[in-house]
Amino acid sequence: MDIKAKIDEVVNKVKSDDKFAEKFKSEPIKAVEDVLGVDLPDDQVNGIIEGVKAKINLGGVADKLGGLFGKK
Repeated sequence: MDIKAKIDEVVNKVKSDDKFAEKFKSEPIKAVEDVLGVDLPDDQVNGIIEGVKAKINLGGVADKLGGLFGKK
Protein backbone atom coordinates (compact mmCIF):
# COMPACT_ATOMS: atom_id res chain seq x y z
CA MET A 1 0.00 0.00 0.00
CA ASP A 2 1.28 3.43 -0.96
CA ILE A 3 0.74 5.31 2.31
CA LYS A 4 1.61 8.70 0.79
CA ALA A 5 -1.02 8.22 -1.91
CA LYS A 6 -3.60 7.22 0.69
CA ILE A 7 -2.78 10.27 2.81
CA ASP A 8 -3.22 12.48 -0.26
CA GLU A 9 -6.53 10.77 -1.04
CA VAL A 10 -7.86 11.44 2.47
CA VAL A 11 -6.55 15.03 2.46
CA ASN A 12 -8.34 15.71 -0.82
CA LYS A 13 -11.56 14.25 0.57
CA VAL A 14 -11.30 16.35 3.76
CA LYS A 15 -10.74 19.51 1.72
CA SER A 16 -13.54 18.86 -0.77
CA ASP A 17 -16.26 17.35 1.44
CA ASP A 18 -17.37 19.29 4.53
CA LYS A 19 -19.41 16.36 5.85
CA PHE A 20 -16.40 14.05 5.57
CA ALA A 21 -14.19 16.70 7.22
CA GLU A 22 -16.51 16.70 10.24
CA LYS A 23 -16.43 12.90 10.33
CA PHE A 24 -12.63 12.97 10.17
CA LYS A 25 -12.58 15.35 13.15
CA SER A 26 -14.95 13.24 15.24
CA GLU A 27 -14.06 9.70 14.11
CA PRO A 28 -10.75 9.78 12.23
CA ILE A 29 -10.17 6.01 12.22
CA LYS A 30 -13.63 5.26 10.84
CA ALA A 31 -13.34 8.07 8.29
CA VAL A 32 -9.98 6.84 6.99
CA GLU A 33 -11.16 3.24 6.79
CA ASP A 34 -14.28 4.37 4.89
CA VAL A 35 -12.16 6.15 2.28
CA LEU A 36 -9.71 3.27 1.97
CA GLY A 37 -12.43 0.64 1.95
CA VAL A 38 -10.45 -1.69 4.21
CA ASP A 39 -9.95 -2.33 7.90
CA LEU A 40 -6.28 -1.70 8.67
CA PRO A 41 -4.20 -2.33 11.79
CA ASP A 42 -4.30 0.62 14.18
CA ASP A 43 -0.64 1.54 13.63
CA GLN A 44 -1.19 1.96 9.89
CA VAL A 45 -4.43 3.91 10.33
CA ASN A 46 -2.84 6.16 12.95
CA GLY A 47 0.09 6.83 10.62
CA ILE A 48 -2.31 7.89 7.88
CA ILE A 49 -4.31 10.06 10.30
CA GLU A 50 -1.17 11.83 11.50
CA GLY A 51 -0.04 12.37 7.91
CA VAL A 52 -3.42 13.84 6.98
CA LYS A 53 -3.43 16.15 10.01
CA ALA A 54 0.10 17.33 9.20
CA LYS A 55 -0.82 18.14 5.59
CA ILE A 56 -4.02 19.91 6.58
CA ASN A 57 -2.25 21.98 9.25
CA LEU A 58 0.62 22.76 6.90
CA GLY A 59 -1.85 23.93 4.28
CA GLY A 60 -3.52 26.24 6.76
CA VAL A 61 -0.20 27.70 7.85
CA ALA A 62 0.96 28.13 4.25
CA ASP A 63 -2.25 29.98 3.37
CA LYS A 64 -1.80 32.36 6.29
CA LEU A 65 1.86 32.99 5.50
CA GLY A 66 1.02 33.58 1.85
CA GLY A 67 -1.40 36.27 2.97
CA LEU A 68 1.37 38.02 4.84
CA PHE A 69 3.33 38.44 1.63
CA GLY A 70 0.42 39.48 -0.55
CA LYS A 71 -0.03 36.02 -2.04
CA LYS A 72 -3.09 33.88 -1.64
